[in-house]
Amino acid sequence: MLAKMTSKNQLTLPKSVTQAVAAAEYFDVEVRAGQIILTPVRIQRGDAVRAKLTELALTEADLAQAVDWARAPVEAPARAAEPVAPYTPNKP
Repeated sequence: MLAKMTSKNQLTLPKSVTQAVAAAEYFDVEVRAGQIILTPVRIQRGDAVRAKLTELALTEADLAQAVDWARAPVEAPARAAEPVAPYTPNKP
């Protein structure tokens, strides 16, 4: 079977290939000895969050600090005093 690469580096996999593996929206892509290996991956929301946290190298202390910041009461911004025009008496 052949799959043609488009000008945007996209491949369309033959339907018989995608039907032969479990339904997947994402594939792990690996290159081995000049071959492209696609492995179907099921991404869970929790897995995506954990992966992002790992990428950011956040610690439990960082998360606790962020939660404390988010829960802190919001202070109303200080209102600037309106400018007061200097007093000038009426001249007759």
